[in-house]
Amino acid sequence: MAEATLASGTDAPRDTVRARPAGFLRDLFSVAARALRAIPREPESLIPALIVPIFFFAVNVGALSDISSFAGVSDFNAFQLPVAIVFAVTGVSRASSLVTDIQSGYFDRLLVSPVNRYSLLLGLMVADFVLVIALSIPVLVLGFILGVGFATGPLGVVAFLLIAGAWGLAFTGFPYAIALKTGNPAAVNSSFILFFPFAFLTTTFLPQEALSGWLATVADYNPVTYLLAGLRALISNGWTGDILPALLAVALVGLVSFSLAFSALRARVRRS
Repeated sequence: MAEATLASGTDAPRDTVRARPAGFLRDLFSVAARALRAIPREPESLIPALIVPIFFFAVNVGALSDISSFAGVSDFNAFQLPVAIVFAVTGVSRASSLVTDIQSGYFDRLLVSPVNRYSLLLGLMVADFVLVIALSIPVLVLGFILGVGFATGPLGVVAFLLIAGAWGLAFTGFPYAIALKTGNPAAVNSSFILFFPFAFLTTTFLPQEALSGWLATVADYNPVTYLLAGLRALISNGWTGDILPALLAVALVGLVSFSLAFSALRARVRRS
């Protein structure tokens, strides 16, 4: 009887415990929360992102405010604040930490799990959006200290932050695409160079009507031109028609960068 019981116990199939999908939103929240918890432990990536825009803002206002009236700019502080904000939010991403996860093998272990593949990237982008909004606030406060006011009121301040944050989010697709494609930290760190043509071949220092020659032509096709025009409208002109082109410019850049990023994600998932 004991032998039969033993045999029966030996031959009986055992239940297999398998991990079950937690759902897209749960995975998204988990990835975003992990990325946000890591941010305070990396001050070396936050401090330059805050110092650089404040430095450019102070230098540009101090050096060019006296001659700005010749270009038709009545309030150079208000004219330069969107430029400082755009510098604060552009290129800020968790792409470097993604490279670390790829090199350590942690990213490949996540791919073995039932986690939603798109949440691995979207969760990082959610954390990026929170971060760029947080970086925008000190620059905005500096503008208030220098006397910049919003013609659109408190609602315009919120719209200003959201549009700037959306631009920062739209640009993150480029470093993520590089991170997923190469797994190389040096390549990711150099991705900010992509922003320089956007940053300086536009209305950074002069209004669009003051530009001439080839620079005026390039500025006409530069999405940052329309982004800055929309942000400046919220400060100086009110709810004008410049805001919609700014949103369309952000959407266009986001469409290109996100397409590259998610294409690189799918390629890495196939290789794993």
